[in-house]
Amino acid sequence: MCGKRKDHVNDENKDRLFKFVFGRPENKRWLLSLYNAVNHSHYENPDDIRITTIEDVIYMSRKNDLSFLIGDTMSFYEHQSTHNPNIPLRMMIYAGMVYSKFVHDKGNGVSLYSPVVQKVPVPKLICFYNGTRDIGESVVLRLSEDMPGWDESDIDARVLVLNINRGRNRDLMESCKPLSEYSLFVSDVRESYRETGDMDMALETAIRNLPADSEIRSFMESNLAEVKMKCLTEYNEEKEMSIIRRQLFDEGLSEGRTEGLAEGADMMANLMAILLKAGRTDDALMAAENPEYREKLFKEFGIS
Repeated sequence: MCGKRKDHVNDENKDRLFKFVFGRPENKRWLLSLYNAVNHSHYENPDDIRITTIEDVIYMSRKNDLSFLIGDTMSFYEHQSTHNPNIPLRMMIYAGMVYSKFVHDKGNGVSLYSPVVQKVPVPKLICFYNGTRDIGESVVLRLSEDMPGWDESDIDARVLVLNINRGRNRDLMESCKPLSEYSLFVSDVRESYRETGDMDMALETAIRNLPADSEIRSFMESNLAEVKMKCLTEYNEEKEMSIIRRQLFDEGLSEGRTEGLAEGADMMANLMAILLKAGRTDDALMAAENPEYREKLFKEFGIS
């Protein structure tokens, strides 16, 4: 399975709500608060942050979330609403791209051919998780853990996955008010939407439930259309991808058994992203359940 894919969806819509809230330049103070809470640091000037996110990098139909430099640390932040054991591989690949760009930027004064050891920022890989699977307070995922032969590899990647669901990691939440409010907001949206199926009502409820002195409330209200789009897309993708995974296993396509499964999953993820963003939920459900209809849609969108 190879060739070019045609994705008719605006790339701006591929950003997650987490990045929309914490990754915008005007919200650097929130990102700084989050960094300080994660690292137990005490930076005070949001302008100390230098955003290094590569905006045109898309993996599995989603943009990478955030990377930024502060002090001597290059942080990579990702958000996941479904537990993904492959996040170390994804983040290692993306980190390589960011460091390549960093090295080639002459303003950083780094030369790979210098006889002097070149100092580069220390990478920190963090994943913020708020899915429904219980992972405890946190878990460390390593690239070398589950891959045959990687126990002797000279390369590894370690990702700290922090559970940011309501009631988890209380010290972290208390140290970062915007994160605590974000956790509350997403939780309320999820619960209300599952009960009513009405995203407008879910957002209204979630905004109303934010504290009176909320830092993110006005941002959510003033960007309600974008917030709605991202919440609806993420919720539906989570739901539909769970159906897809069940369908694939029902067909006997368990992980590691069928050649080309990774590419097939990538094609399916790309198709789901297109259909859900186009509001074609019925087509998404049929594609998950009907292989022939799935192939028809692959051809319709030029996915191969």
